[in-house]
Amino acid sequence: MWEWDTTRLWKKVREFVQKNDYSSQDPLTWSRELEKHCYGDLSYAQVQASNDMEDQSQVEIRRDATFVGVYDGHGGPEASRFICDNLFLHLMRLARENGAFSEDNLRLAFSTTEDAFLNLVRRTCRINPRIVGTGSCCLVGVIWRGTLYVANVGDSRALIVSLDRSNKIVAEQLTRDHNASIEEVRQELKSLHPDDSHIVVMKHGVWRIKGIIQLARTIGDVYLKRPEFFGAFPKFSSISLCRPVLTAEPSTYARVLQPNDKFLIFASDGLWEHLTNQEAAEIVHNNPRYGVARRLLKTALHIAARKRDMPYKHLKPIEKGIRRHFHDDITVVVIFIDYHLLGNGISVPELSIRGGFIDIIGPSNSYIPQVRGPLSEISNPVT
Repeated sequence: MWEWDTTRLWKKVREFVQKNDYSSQDPLTWSRELEKHCYGDLSYAQVQASNDMEDQSQVEIRRDATFVGVYDGHGGPEASRFICDNLFLHLMRLARENGAFSEDNLRLAFSTTEDAFLNLVRRTCRINPRIVGTGSCCLVGVIWRGTLYVANVGDSRALIVSLDRSNKIVAEQLTRDHNASIEEVRQELKSLHPDDSHIVVMKHGVWRIKGIIQLARTIGDVYLKRPEFFGAFPKFSSISLCRPVLTAEPSTYARVLQPNDKFLIFASDGLWEHLTNQEAAEIVHNNPRYGVARRLLKTALHIAARKRDMPYKHLKPIEKGIRRHFHDDITVVVIFIDYHLLGNGISVPELSIRGGFIDIIGPSNSYIPQVRGPLSEISNPVT
């Protein structure tokens, strides 16, 4: 990707607008407008901005559970692709061994995936040196036995949207943004590194850990976590580290779903750069389910274009790579919760969807702990 140059960027924009039919669909978007899961419907959409799609994601629909994963990579797609290939399988193995989902299982799935990626880096760093500098946010949600489990590292975000007593929608953020732009995160870092006055540094108007990265928790980024790789990433080889400055420890959350819970939104931070929690909730609530994830995505892209004083139709023909100067890769998954379906044992086709990739329909080898008994018997979280 060529370096940032405003004059050159706008020249490129004009060239693309002149030679492309911008009335057509955005070629960098992908969506599944509406699918069934065991507790309702879901809608799923993505847009690519980078040369290599760094947002990886998946939805796994089974008879008794729904799994969502959003993995927002940086420094390259290696870490986010690895998570997409491995984390769900680790979680299923743990569920099989323990006979249940739990927050502890989620934490262990994260740490197991982190360790496995470290092993990959050790095996391949000589032939692919830049892999030491790739990492990813990781956001996971599981609905099982009437309970929602969520875990995350990084700043992808999950919301649950409910109706209050006056029938107004309320958007509740379920995840912590592990980002140095947040005062609470900076204070946490300073308390963990009291002898390092430069643990967070303002650089180019943005708070960064050691002047390098905004994210305080990730999977990957081994050059900031493992002493054997300190100084191994050429771009930041001059940065002196005495001990790890990032962690892969997730924040977790569990909640028994209630009749007033209406839907969930899982999205990478590219969406939240342009929409507030409440704005996203209102869009979903006030529009048909069909295609609502794509509607959220397009709303964010319209706003991103307006920030550059251009209409979205002029943004659509701009190719990947150059598009990254206007917006990030974005993934959005909306999960509707039809409470009357919880515990009813309604059969839906098993389905595995990876954003923009292959769908797999049919029997799966992935184990999901089975639900038995009416909803009244399974309404408490398993922890």
